[in-house]
Amino acid sequence: MGKKQTPKRSRSKKTFGRGANECRRCGRKQGLIRRYDIYLCRQCFREVASEMGFKKYR
Repeated sequence: MGKKQTPKRSRSKKTFGRGANECRRCGRKQGLIRRYDIYLCRQCFREVASEMGFKKYR
């Protein structure tokens, strides 16, 4: 006799935790900036920050 198989879970959209949100521009889930409802990863934010009105002081 073989092993008992566990039922497969259906992959639905994640609704909580770090993997639930993604970058609006590229879809990346790591390094997300959520403050002020920006929802951009840090790489995309650096590219478009000046267009959004953020200024670099240093």
